[in-house]
Amino acid sequence: MAKSVTSPEVILVHGLYHQRQHMQPLRETLEARGATVHVPRLHRGSLAADTEAVQGVVDACQDRPVLVAHSYGGAVTAGVEGAASFVFMAAFTPRVGESCAQLGGPDAPVNSAVRPHPQAGTFIPADAAVELFYADCDPQAARRAVNLLVPQASGHGRGVVEAAPWERSGSHYIVCSDDRAMSPALQLRMAKRCSSHEVLSASHSPYISQPQYVATAVLGRAADR
Repeated sequence: MAKSVTSPEVILVHGLYHQRQHMQPLRETLEARGATVHVPRLHRGSLAADTEAVQGVVDACQDRPVLVAHSYGGAVTAGVEGAASFVFMAAFTPRVGESCAQLGGPDAPVNSAVRPHPQAGTFIPADAAVELFYADCDPQAARRAVNLLVPQASGHGRGVVEAAPWERSGSHYIVCSDDRAMSPALQLRMAKRCSSHEVLSASHSPYISQPQYVATAVLGRAADR
């Protein structure tokens, strides 16, 4: 039997350099409000492999879930079939043939902080990460988030989206007006591709700094299914 909208299934999709544990504040908030929450592990070698991992979670859900994407996670979710609706927060909303690297461009704010990792790939130095990703987060939460960051294998951000089912579904975008990693102006342009959008005074990681607010937006999409 399908679950009612009072107990929706939600899938949280994180961004580059991040892990499932980064989503813990939003996950706990959603679960406290009755949602069943899944957080797939990404960094599987390519955009296509990450999308396949999320698709597997969607396929295993008892009901059509709400997909919640952050940053690069927007490109991952773009190709996933079977979602009831989409929520993008400071995320890419690519159409077929587009990549995060193409949309962000060479002057993307995050680019100045990216460094080559000694063991291949790239990383974000800890001394830059707080300002870049967590500027409005509680200091303790920001330190935890920085400690969870991982090196990123090359190529994920250059992966090209081959299908965009999200364009046929209801979608909502949360523009983070104080973001220092992704241009708020770019976010607004991508937000206008969605069914609806709002502007939130937040840095790049509102799922940490304002989980109650984001949870309300997500559960609102679930109620509208």
